[in-house]
Amino acid sequence: MTSTVPVPVFTDEVLARAAELVRDSWLPVWTGASGEESAGESVARHLEAAAALLEADGWTRTYSHGPDARAGLPAIESMSTQAMIREVLLAVREETAATAPRTLPGALDHAACGGSGDADTRDVAYTVLSWVVRALTGHEQASATAWAERLHRTREDISALLAAGARFARIYGPGAAGAGQTV
Repeated sequence: MTSTVPVPVFTDEVLARAAELVRDSWLPVWTGASGEESAGESVARHLEAAAALLEADGWTRTYSHGPDARAGLPAIESMSTQAMIREVLLAVREETAATAPRTLPGALDHAACGGSGDADTRDVAYTVLSWVVRALTGHEQASATAWAERLHRTREDISALLAAGARFARIYGPGAAGAGQTV
C-alpha cells in the first residue's frame, strides 16, 4: 500500500520560520551536553550520515519490544545455560546488525559513534530537527521523534526532514557563511 499523504515540503520559508522560532527561544540550540558549541557544518554532516544509514540499512517507524518481538524465542525453561546464552547472543547480534532497519533516533545515535559526529552533534541534531518540525507544523511542542513515528510517515518523509535539518544547520548554524543569519 502506498501512502496518500504527500512528502512534507521543507521550503526556505519553513527553514526561515524555524530560525525565527529559535531566535525567539530561550532554549540553547547549538550547545550540547559537553557545554561546547557545535558548528552548523558539523551538525549538517551528522544529519547527512544518519540519512546515509537510513538509505543503506532501511528505515522503520518504531521498534517492537513487546511480547510479539519475543514470540520467536524458544521456551527458556527447557534450555541449557549454554543454549540460553547462544540465543541471547543471536538476538543481540540480530538487533544490532548493520543491515537492520533503523528508526530516526537509531540512525542519529549510530552516526554519533563514527567519524561523522559525536554526542553533542547528535543532541544538537535532534534539537534542530524538532525546530524544523515545529516550523512545519506550527505546533510549539512538536518533536521530530514523535513526528517521525506517525503511522503514515514514510522513509521519504524522514529523508526530507534530515535534508532540511542539514540545510538549516548550514544556513543558520554557528560558522555559517552568512554570519548575520546565525541563531
